[in-house]
Amino acid sequence: NSMARRTRSSRAWHFVLSGVRRETDSRAIALATGTRGWGYDSDGQHSDSDSEPEFSSLSPSIPSAIPVTGESYCNCESQSEAPYFSSLHALHRVKDCQCGEEDEYFDWVWDDLNKSTATLLTCDNRKVNFHMEYSCGTAAIRGNKELADGQHFWEIKMTSPVYGTDMMVGIGTSDVNLDKYRHTFCSLLGKDEDSWGLSYTGLLHHKGDKTNFSSRFGQGSIIGLHLDTWHGTLTFFKNRKCIGVAATKLQNKKFYPMVCSTAAKSSMKVIRSCASCTSLQYLCCYRLRQLLPDYVDTLEVLPLPPGLKQVLHNKLGWVLSMNYSTSKPSSSSGSDSDSSCGSDAEACQRKRCRRT
Repeated sequence: NSMARRTRSSRAWHFVLSGVRRETDSRAIALATGTRGWGYDSDGQHSDSDSEPEFSSLSPSIPSAIPVTGESYCNCESQSEAPYFSSLHALHRVKDCQCGEEDEYFDWVWDDLNKSTATLLTCDNRKVNFHMEYSCGTAAIRGNKELADGQHFWEIKMTSPVYGTDMMVGIGTSDVNLDKYRHTFCSLLGKDEDSWGLSYTGLLHHKGDKTNFSSRFGQGSIIGLHLDTWHGTLTFFKNRKCIGVAATKLQNKKFYPMVCSTAAKSSMKVIRSCASCTSLQYLCCYRLRQLLPDYVDTLEVLPLPPGLKQVLHNKLGWVLSMNYSTSKPSSSSGSDSDSSCGSDAEACQRKRCRRT
């Protein structure tokens, strides 16, 4: 009798889990065919997105079960806009491309000791996989190194379909509880004063508030972040073009790089993580890059000895290849305009330099 009960119980759980998966897929199909669908708002409540008055002017930014396409860094077949799949699970079987993954040394990777339970690390702890089978909340993880004084730049590549309540990249202090919302669908980064997060919908979150900041990003997109602890600024990049300065006055605070996701079988990968001290050498390279923005790599056009070029490439190559020209938002973003990048950062830097 006990064996029979166990067998029936196992079958019941299998039926329940299968129903959850079917419900997810059917919701995606309903949205794809124009049927009014149900979603989860940023506070983790189950609600009809069309009835949210606060999003009336931000309708393109409402989270969806339909993955974002057409926002990839490259034009690989696996990353380009594809016809809609009848099942979200079919999208996850697309093979990752390697475009933009040139770096071999990484200043930090993801921390296996500071993460949500619904995460799995692969690729030498550079790739984080969220919600292996199905999602019942929000999972998050942070880097294994505190971003101490100096200059920090890193890039996160979206290696899976990007959809759902939220998938975010950003920063936070050690006070952020990464497992707090494991049973709640929400925008975790930026929910409090200890973190800042950029959502795939283009909304910037901090202290529970959200503002239009950029166009959307999706599978294949590369999101870059530059934390300048000397000038106290956080700058975002999308596909290696500057989006804008997201935060200022961040001096004397200790941050960690962070990402979070509510989407089942989603993943993100660190493809670059660099750090350097704020030196005269850094400031000169930063200024050179601003004066020569149209080149892929500023070192290519500088009349310098090969040895010096190699040293600068190894130490500050990321500075000399950053694109500070402001990227234009796509028509589907729902954002009026992307934030200015060079102007705010330059003004802040000039002001700080005059003080020292």
